[in-house]
Order: sequence, then C-alpha cells, then structure tokens
Amino acid sequence: MTSPFTPSRFFTSIFPLVGLLLLFGCKSEQHSQHQSLEPLPPLAVEVAIVEGSSPIRQVEIMATVRAAESATISARVSGNIIELPVKLGSIVSKGETLAVISAGEITAKLNQAQAQLDQAERNLNRERNLLKKNAATQESVKTLEESKKIAQAAYKEARTMLSYTTITAPFDGVITLKSANIGDLATPGKTLLKLENESSLQVIADVPEALISNLALSDKLPVTIEAANQDIEGEITEIAPTADPRSRTAQVKLTIAQNPKIRSGQFARVSLPSSGGKAFMIPVSAIRPFGQLDRVFIVKENAARLQLIKTGLRYGDQVEALSGLSAGDQIVVSDSKEISDGRQITFQ
Repeated sequence: MTSPFTPSRFFTSIFPLVGLLLLFGCKSEQHSQHQSLEPLPPLAVEVAIVEGSSPIRQVEIMATVRAAESATISARVSGNIIELPVKLGSIVSKGETLAVISAGEITAKLNQAQAQLDQAERNLNRERNLLKKNAATQESVKTLEESKKIAQAAYKEARTMLSYTTITAPFDGVITLKSANIGDLATPGKTLLKLENESSLQVIADVPEALISNLALSDKLPVTIEAANQDIEGEITEIAPTADPRSRTAQVKLTIAQNPKIRSGQFARVSLPSSGGKAFMIPVSAIRPFGQLDRVFIVKENAARLQLIKTGLRYGDQVEALSGLSAGDQIVVSDSKEISDGRQITFQ
C-alpha cells in the first residue's frame, strides 16, 4: 500500500538535487573565470629613452615693413604751389621736380640783391681808380670792399632761397603719400609728399628688453608677412642701444630681400629665440590623448604602466614633456591598440 504524500518527504527529496545543481554551477563559473584570467602573451613594442634637453622656443612679436630709404618732402619757404607734376604712386628719379612754389617775392629780393651787388662793385672800382691818383684813401677802399662782400652774401642768400621754390627728389623712389594740391599754401615744415625707395626694404620691430640680450647684429630671424603670403628670413642690421622706458622695448631693424609682393607698411611677425628652460623632448607618437589629458606608457619590470604627463610646445615630430617623466624612463612609442596598463611587453 502506497504511503500518502507529505510536505516533509517532498523537501527531503528535493534538497539533494538542488545541492548538486549549485555545486555544478559553481564549478562551471570557476572554470570560466579561470579561463578569462589567463595572462595575455607579451606584446612586442618599440620604446624610446627619455633624455633631458633645453628646447629653443620661439616668441613672435609684431613688426612693420618699411623702406630703408624714405623721405618726408616739405617746403622750406612759404608760397602757393603752382606746379605739382607727381601723383600718388608716381615713380621718380633723383633730381626730378616734385613741386614748384610761387617765387614772386623771393625773385624781387634776388633782383634787389643783384642791383646792390652791382652798385657795390661800381663804387669799389671807382674808389680804387681814385686811390691810384692819390684822390682816395686806403681806408675808403677797404670800406667799399666790405660793402661788396655784404652785397655778395645778400645776393647768395636770395639766390639760395629762390632755389628752395623748386623741390626735387633726393633719390629714386615712389610717391607713397600726397597731402597737397596745386594752389595750396606751402609753409616750412608742412608735409607735401612722402618718397620711399622700395627697392630696399626692412622690417622694424619693438623687441621686449628681456629678449634683446638674445640678439646680435647679423643674426638671421624668421619673418612672416601674411598679406604677401611670404615666410622669409631677415638679417639684423640695427639694434637700439637703449630701451624705451615707457614700453620697455628696443627697436630692432632687419633687412629683407626685395620681393614684388612685399610693400612698405605691411604687417609682419618676427620670431625671436627665447630661453627654453629645461624639458624632456619625446616623440609625438608616444602620446595617448584621453579627453584633455595626455598619457604615455612607461616600461617598468617588462610591463607597460600608464602615466599622466603635462605637455608643452611641439617642434615637428617632438613635443615637450614638462612633468610626469624622469630622465632615463623608457616610454612606448609604438602606435599599438592592444597595449594596456600592466600588459607584459617585449622590445622590437
């Protein structure tokens, strides 16, 4: 006769089966974890030795292109401009007429000085003839000789003033500024024209006094002129011996080669060497960017270890490592995606 079913007999039968299932599951999980923890084979990488260096950094300063030979043309006498044969951009030769100023008053003074000189010469000649006849004295002749010299000086002055009414070019060049027209009143010191010789150009820069000590005559510096799309080289020809106490800068002039694309007045940038301090130069390929952070892998005990570093300026395929590294460290430079922190490595 079959015994009746009771709850106690059910639990007594099911517990051994559950225990066997749990034991089997734990062993399977341990086996799976054991397989996942098997070490990866060593990864062959290329490394570089970190060495200290003093990089030469470049500091860019603003500069201006100027003609090495330039002149501001103004009148030396007062008068209305009656001739102005040049215009903005005119190319002129040395000695060519640039402007003519009315000379009525100066011409009258010259005629007066000429008449006085002629009269002084006649009086002197007459007195000398009288002296030969003992009808005059040596003192009277000497007085008339002095009067002639005074008349000659007045005539020379008037003739010189008349020459100032015609303004000529002091050298070959081009008119880069025209601030007067025919009929305008020219006065001494008032700018009429500006003449520049663009066959010889220079770059003028105001260099901070802290960088002047790094410069010397005949040094060659990189110059960039963006308007002309030119990257050229300039040679230092002048360095101001003193600094401006207001701006704490000293003027430096660099001669540049003639170029039809470069014109006076253009904006330029000059790259100056500055003291670079101490830094470690490492290959750019060693950097592993992570957001705003820069990382490298350092080799320690034949394993790759991730290291945060601070980088500075870049020079070609090299970059400054300002912190995070020490001289003699071995860093991984291979661009391998399989490398990870703690991965065993071998050297290529």
